[in-house]
Amino acid sequence: MKNTFNSWYDKKMRATAELAEETDLIESYLDSIKTIAIVGISRNRHKDSHYVGRYLQKAGYTIYPVNPGADEILGVKSYPDLKSIPGPVDAVDIFIKPEAVPEVVNQALEVNPKVIWLQLGTGSHPDEIEKAKQKGVTMVQNRCMKVDHQFLIRDRDAKVSP
Repeated sequence: MKNTFNSWYDKKMRATAELAEETDLIESYLDSIKTIAIVGISRNRHKDSHYVGRYLQKAGYTIYPVNPGADEILGVKSYPDLKSIPGPVDAVDIFIKPEAVPEVVNQALEVNPKVIWLQLGTGSHPDEIEKAKQKGVTMVQNRCMKVDHQFLIRDRDAKVSP
């Protein structure tokens, strides 16, 4: 079943020139980023945001939890907002309600990441995509960073065994 899904994912995500270009771009970002701020990550290990954060951490990324209601998540100091993070952030992964997205995108643009990632369930935000584009920042929406990593990076790298 795994090989069937991998094959389907690869075909689906590269089915048109536009999707192929977007998928190639996402693959290049996942290869190049090192630090990810996860806005809205939950302390609850049963929530998607927590699970995605744990996966990305285990995949080798440095994560910065952003949750004003937590001191620590996944063994890492949690920050109340993006500006409080002490170092550079390559990607901002957003798990929040759709109506809060514009404010968080504005905050993200202030820390100048390479990519802003709106997880599934955060809605569609064409105005925010345009705002990010004007600042030279790529914005991905309605895709899961964990799922994309699994099928574009992890499985690719697993095939290249010594």
